[in-house]
Amino acid sequence: MTIEATMGEAAAIEESLEQFLIVLCVSLGVATISQISSFFRQIPYTLLLVIVGLVLAFVDIRLVNLSPELILEIFLPPLLFEAAWNIRWRNLKNNLIPVCLLAIVGVVITVVGIGFTISHFTDLTLPIALLIGASLAATDPVAVIALFRELGVGERLTVLMEGESLFNDGVAVVAFGILVAIPLGTQEFSTTNTLVQFVTFTGIGIAVGGLIGFGISYLTQRFDLPLVEQSLTLVSAYGTYLLTEELGGSGVIGVVTTGLILGNFGSRIGMNPRTRLSVSEFWEFIAFFVNSIVFLLIGDQIDIRGLLDKWQLIAVSIVALVVVRAISIFGLGTVSNLITGKNPISWKQQTVLWWGGLRGSVSIALALSVPAMLEGRQDIIEAVFGVVLFTLLVQGLTMQTIINKLGLIGDRPQRQAYSELLARRNALEQVLERLNEVKLSISIDEAFKENYRRTVQEKLDSVNQEITKLQESYPQLRSLDQEQLQEDLLDIEAETYAELVRSGKLNKNLSPVLEKVFNTEEE
Repeated sequence: MTIEATMGEAAAIEESLEQFLIVLCVSLGVATISQISSFFRQIPYTLLLVIVGLVLAFVDIRLVNLSPELILEIFLPPLLFEAAWNIRWRNLKNNLIPVCLLAIVGVVITVVGIGFTISHFTDLTLPIALLIGASLAATDPVAVIALFRELGVGERLTVLMEGESLFNDGVAVVAFGILVAIPLGTQEFSTTNTLVQFVTFTGIGIAVGGLIGFGISYLTQRFDLPLVEQSLTLVSAYGTYLLTEELGGSGVIGVVTTGLILGNFGSRIGMNPRTRLSVSEFWEFIAFFVNSIVFLLIGDQIDIRGLLDKWQLIAVSIVALVVVRAISIFGLGTVSNLITGKNPISWKQQTVLWWGGLRGSVSIALALSVPAMLEGRQDIIEAVFGVVLFTLLVQGLTMQTIINKLGLIGDRPQRQAYSELLARRNALEQVLERLNEVKLSISIDEAFKENYRRTVQEKLDSVNQEITKLQESYPQLRSLDQEQLQEDLLDIEAETYAELVRSGKLNKNLSPVLEKVFNTEEE
């Protein structure tokens, strides 16, 4: 029996590896096609994966069984951590009021609005309808954010979209956990109990995320081992999620907190610039890898025939989502503008936020996690899958057209070209410095050295002329020089403290002070 069991386990592992390899090959094939074909390049990569998955589902080819626990515990932490790592706290802080309104009040409006609409226009009971609303409250704008970066849409829109998604995932998961217990009869709805549970879940998540984030930040200040620091960020993403969930808190909130701290504080005081860059590239790969699998499996798991049978429920859910999203975005956007009083969110930006509120992996995972004993589970799953499919294929594929029509395409190509010229100038200046340091010898005489110096200087002059032309045509590009200088100064300060700590000359961990000075000057 032992030998048979061992052989069975080995066969299961082999089958899982084969399935994983097939998924990976299909994903990489889609990624390659999207880059070499001008036609497919117009479609966001994640949406292309969903379409391929749909085609596989239509011909009844199932790659793997999509488990909600797999998404929530394996796929979700790295996606959340990568987004939190890359978002700058300074930009998030400047938009904290609208982000919090959208992530907290917006979730409440979405759950209640969708729930009551579905309950009124269909045969579903209110508790089941509210669960559909809670599942659809979590936004997943991965495809939209990628499109923003490609088109050079303003940074504020990206911060608002990413910030809302980061925090409303946690709020939606908490709301779902509370609401799913009501139809099961294990809990009665009470405003007081709901608020206490919400504060408890959120508080534990922030506390655990903060402890792990600051702990790793000060730990990495004491050594300079890029691979170890890279591994620590990966362990912190999964460790925070699992530990927070074990303690009864929100793992989503915990991971987001850890990612924000390590990306904005820990990477400053504990990592040199080269290590920080390697960690960022590592997480860029992880996000690409996980997104490739998740979005392909989303399309592959959709039961098209089942969706057709529930088309009326799905149609009501789609209309409810679009209308409620409009009320949430334009209403809360107006409230935010009244509160802040400066730098208001324009109606064009609000329009993009409204139409760009896609739903994805978190919504599907929540729907699939509904207990099998709950009557109406299948209705929840099909409604959520139908809405997710609509947002990805209809809203996702029309986003670029809307951004074009609203005139929100930025100057990303020029900024990219300008950054490359600045990097080239810096490199050529260092080459000239090295040439000046070269000592003359029998094989290297003055004429040989001068010839190289003249060639490099001519190229440097040409680069400087191109930089000047871009500055004259796009004056706003001058801010890149200031941003780069600030980054260099912050790196020098943080690396000095870290080096003193590593050498034992400084026992107390010091936080950078220049960042506060720069923020004060900007305000």
